[in-house]
Amino acid sequence: MSDDRRSESGWAVGRDGGRTDGNGGLTSRVDSDRYSRQIRFAAIGEEGQAKLASACVLIVGTGALGASLAQHMVRAGVGTVRLADRDFVEFSNLQRQSLFDEEDAAQSLPKAVAAADKLRRINSGVAVEAHVVDVNERSLPPLADGASLVLDGTDNAATRLLLSDACFARGIPLLYGGVAGSQGMSAPLVPGRTACLRCLIGEGDDGEGETCDTIGVISPAVDFVAALQAAEALKWLTGNRDAVRMTWLTADLWPFRLRESALPEGNPACPHCGGAARSDAGRLPAGGYGRGRDSKPVPGRRTAAPVAGTAVRSGAAGEEIGGPARRAASAVQDAGPIEAASLCGRDTVQVTLGFPLKLDEWRETLAARGCRLTANPYLLRAELPEGEKLALFPDGRILVQGTTDTGRAVALCREYVVR
Repeated sequence: MSDDRRSESGWAVGRDGGRTDGNGGLTSRVDSDRYSRQIRFAAIGEEGQAKLASACVLIVGTGALGASLAQHMVRAGVGTVRLADRDFVEFSNLQRQSLFDEEDAAQSLPKAVAAADKLRRINSGVAVEAHVVDVNERSLPPLADGASLVLDGTDNAATRLLLSDACFARGIPLLYGGVAGSQGMSAPLVPGRTACLRCLIGEGDDGEGETCDTIGVISPAVDFVAALQAAEALKWLTGNRDAVRMTWLTADLWPFRLRESALPEGNPACPHCGGAARSDAGRLPAGGYGRGRDSKPVPGRRTAAPVAGTAVRSGAAGEEIGGPARRAASAVQDAGPIEAASLCGRDTVQVTLGFPLKLDEWRETLAARGCRLTANPYLLRAELPEGEKLALFPDGRILVQGTTDTGRAVALCREYVVR
C-alpha cells in the first residue's frame, strides 16, 4: 500500500514493504529467486541478504551519484531506501542521471519523487521514501533517524560537511563520493575508525572549484564512483565490516589512473572525530549544526521563527486582507531572516523565505504577471519576463535560475512573491 504524506522535512512519499520473516529469513520464493545470484556470493549468503532486508540507508542527493546509488541499494534488496533532494529534473541531467527520462524533465518533477517512482517499479518490496527538501541543520536529524548508513550523492562541500558532522555525532558511517570531468573520488568515513571529513578537507575546500557545471562530466566516471560507494555499503550492511576499504581512492578514467591512500584515524583534538566525540556518538551537537558556508542571511527586521502549519486565509489577488502576495509580505514580517545561497556551478541561487507557499494560489498570481508556468503537485516553475526562472516549493524555498547574484535573486523574489 502506498502512503503519500507531508513530513516536517518537506514532501515525503513512502511505500510499505517487508523483506524478512520473524526469524530473519527471506519472505518468499520470489525473494529467493530475485536475490539468488547475490545470495550465492559467499560473503553475503542468506544471512547477509536478511541483514540487507532489515537495513535503512539515507541517500542525500538524487542526481548523478545518488540515482546510481539508489538503483544499487534497491536492486540489492535494502529494506528501506530514503531519498532526500531539493532539486528537480532538467534536460541537462539526462546525460548522466540514470533514473530520469524526458517526461520527468518536461514535467520538472522533483528528483526524489521521479527517482522513487522508478525505483518502486524496479523492486516493489523495498520501502522507498522520497523527501523533497533542502538538507540542512533543521531537516537532517529526522532524515537520519534509524539510518544504518548515509550515502553521499551531493555536489557541494557545505552539505557534505553537514553530513559528516551529523554522522559522526550519531555513529553512522558516511560513504563519501564526488565526480567532475573524468575524475572521481570515494572514501568510507566511519566514526571510531577514521577521521571525519572536516579533518580531511578542512572547512569547505574539497576542490569544488571544478564541478560538472564548469568542466563537464562523463557518465562512466559517475558509475565508477557510485560502484565504489555501493560496494562498501554492501560490505557494511551485510556484516562484512572488516572488509570495508579504509582508504581515500581517487581515479581518472580518461588517462586511466588510480591513487589510493590510507585514511587516518580520528584527530584527538577534533570535536567530531576525536576521542571525546567518539564517546558521545549518538548525541547531536548542542545548538544543532552550523549553516553552510554559502548561506547568507539577508538583513531585515524579522527575528521570530516561522510557525509550522499556520493557517492562511484565501482571497483574490490584490485584496486588502488577501491575495498570496500580500499575505506573503505579512508572513515575511513574522518569519526569520531570508536566506540566499548561491549553488555551486549552477547559475542558480536558492532563496529560503521561512514560511510555506500555497502553489495553487501562486499559479494564478504569477500567470497574471505574464510568467510562463510549469506546474506539478510538488513545485511551480515560472519563466519571468526579465529572463530568469523561479521554482517555488511548498516549504518556502525558491530556486532562482539564471543568476549567481544573491542580491538579484532576493530582489526578484521580493518583486514576484513578497511585495
